[in-house]
Order: sequence, then structure tokens, then C-alpha cells
Amino acid sequence: MPDALGWRRKFAIMAPSTNTIVQPDCDDMRPHGVTNHYSRIFTPNSKGIGNDSFKAGIQVIGDNVMDAVKSAMTMEPDYLVMGISALSFFGGLKGADSFVARIEGATGLKMTVGSHATAAALRAYGGARRIAVLTPYWPVMNAEVIGYFRDIGIEVVRDIALRCTSWTGIAEVTPAQCREALRQLDGDDVEALVQVGTNLSMVRLAAAAELWLGKPVIAINTATYWHALRANGIQDKVPGFGRLLEEF
Repeated sequence: MPDALGWRRKFAIMAPSTNTIVQPDCDDMRPHGVTNHYSRIFTPNSKGIGNDSFKAGIQVIGDNVMDAVKSAMTMEPDYLVMGISALSFFGGLKGADSFVARIEGATGLKMTVGSHATAAALRAYGGARRIAVLTPYWPVMNAEVIGYFRDIGIEVVRDIALRCTSWTGIAEVTPAQCREALRQLDGDDVEALVQVGTNLSMVRLAAAAELWLGKPVIAINTATYWHALRANGIQDKVPGFGRLLEEF
């Protein structure tokens, strides 16, 4: 018998324990008959994060991810969704594929990750080849993001790293700060703008920015949840979160 509420799909969504944005974002985009079940990856809320320490902090999250996956598996999910984007950009395309293969091999389930979801979103929009990227990260991590896109044939023309100094501080970045960053990133040489970093609140701002910039603006949480839905044959159009969920 199907689950009484998740009769279409039960999603297990793994996110850092410091992340306060992924859960409400995904719940706001959830169609009827799909349920989201969160498993939190233990993440010490490091303060004073900088360029030299950022990768080390992400490694701690990576070391703890399997515990969160094992916990999520007890509710017998239909599909896995990784609500942390940085892990899926490390090591470029090869690193992303390896990360996905490790989790899928351990669970026997398919999984959506932010890097691959964003690549799929860009293809859905028509295949932009020159993009700009906004993250809450530090330059050392932006280099990993740029490397992934380079591996799939996409040039990052410009990027901004907001250099947040704590994991919870990412969720404290204001829409005004993000809006100003988008304006700095945009230009005639940019075909689409991409926001990476799942604890940065951008799903609604990205949808609005598409209207005044006149080009695709992809928020990582929107792309990730859209990809998970479509990978499971769920074609519902969800208004309010931009063209990706409304048209594709």
C-alpha cells in the first residue's frame, strides 16, 4: 500500500544541521502527494570561516553525510535529494559523479544533487554557455564551482563569493544583498545567472529577477527540487518560483 500522504513519492532530503533554508524552500515547492523527509547532517557551526578553512569545513560535512543518509533510509524513501550543493561541485564533473555513485551504491536509490540539477536546468532553458555565478562561499570554493561548469562546457564569465563567515550566517544574507550582487553579475555577455549555496534564500528573488533581467536566473534549491520531481516523472507546474517550475 502507498504512503497515506506521500503516495506519489517520499523524498529523503539531506542537509547540514546548520541549514535553515532548504527545508522551508522545498516544502513551499512540494506538490500534493509528495512528502519531504529531512535528515540533518551534523555540522558544527564554525565561526570565522575564511578562504583557508572553507574546504576543511565542507570536508567535515562530507564525513558526516552517510550517517544522515542511513538515518533517512529507515523511513524507506523512494528517492534521495542532497540539500547541500558544495559537496556536489568538488572535483568537477568527475568528483560529482563519484559522490553520486557512492551514495547510490550504498542505498540502491537514485539521487539528485545540486551540480547536476543546475546543469539540467540550464539545458532546459535552452543550453546557456556563458553564465555568472553567485555563492555565499569563499573564492576557494567558487573555484570548484567554476571547475565543474568548465567540465561540462560552460564558461563562468563572472562570479561573486559573498564570503560568509559562519554556516548560519549564510541564511542571514538579505534579499537586498543578493539583488545587488545579481546586478553586478549581469551583462550582455551573460546568458544566465546561477546561484549556488543551499542555505542562501534565493528561490523567490531568482523568480522575480528573471522578469527584470529578462534571462534565466537559477536558484540552486529550485533547480534541485525541480530535478527531483522530474526525475520521478512528476510534471506538476508550481507557480511563484520562476520559469523552471512553471514551464519545464
